[in-house]
Amino acid sequence: MSGGTLIIGAAGMIGRKLVERLSGPGKGRGLTLHDVVPFESTHKAIVSDLSTPGEAEKLIAARPELIFHLAAVVSGEAEADFDKGYRVNLDGTRYLFEAIRKVGNDYRPRVVFTSSIAVFGAPFPEAIDDEFLNAPLTSYGTQKAIGELLLSDYSRRGFFDGIGIRLPTICVRPGKPNKAASGFFSGIIREPLAGQEAVLPVSESVRHWFASPRAAVGFLVHAAELDTAKLGTRRNLSMPGVCATVGDEIEALRKVAGDQAAKLIRRAPDPLIERIVSGWPQNFDPGRALALGFRADSSFEEIIRIHLQDELQRSAPPPPARA
Repeated sequence: MSGGTLIIGAAGMIGRKLVERLSGPGKGRGLTLHDVVPFESTHKAIVSDLSTPGEAEKLIAARPELIFHLAAVVSGEAEADFDKGYRVNLDGTRYLFEAIRKVGNDYRPRVVFTSSIAVFGAPFPEAIDDEFLNAPLTSYGTQKAIGELLLSDYSRRGFFDGIGIRLPTICVRPGKPNKAASGFFSGIIREPLAGQEAVLPVSESVRHWFASPRAAVGFLVHAAELDTAKLGTRRNLSMPGVCATVGDEIEALRKVAGDQAAKLIRRAPDPLIERIVSGWPQNFDPGRALALGFRADSSFEEIIRIHLQDELQRSAPPPPARA
């Protein structure tokens, strides 16, 4: 038996939302979900470590036609634990690609790989376009850049039909903070909206590139359906997003939820986080992705309102009338 969709990293935040998107009325048949941590699902669920030799072959045995590879050790953890970052982010990816290749017999699935804007490193132009050099300044960015090169080469050789999408920083991430160095971008919105204090470790002038979880899932679904002949040999794309400073974030929070929410943000400068963030991309010109039909959020206010709707099941109050 062959066919269906395999989602690797299905227990993560984006993975869960992708599963929900693909499980609507009349959908969801043939979904196989995988993660390294135990999770519950009404679909076929497999718990194993992709970076263990032999595990990828088991996942590919059913010959899924569509594979979403979302699994990764996040940026801060990959920087803190060099061995784990390379084992999961590089070895796991290579094992997956090799397992697909070894099936042979005209098996050529679509593989959607989540990369990251961390593949770019400073110094940056005013806006990073499709011609800018990949020169990552972190182990995580390096691991993702290698994954992009592998995806391009395996696609070129006809082993699978791959597309890599470089996600912006996803905001607002629901739930508890993770080990990503970028976690504060979500924290300064998520916690105040829940009536809790948030810590801001960087200055309000820090600028970055964002997309909502809803937009990220839209990128994945569009990548799965895209005619990859339009990509040519350049299989990896920077996704569109919203360019905003931390100050812009706070102002958007104030507009959506009022001064009391904004006052819950406590400034606590962290030189290490400041140093890491200073090497991150700030703005993009994603012309190629836009031309191919990828769409992001319209503003940071919209990103906050999406969080309210999707995670807190409530709408933001209308802005107060001006005198």
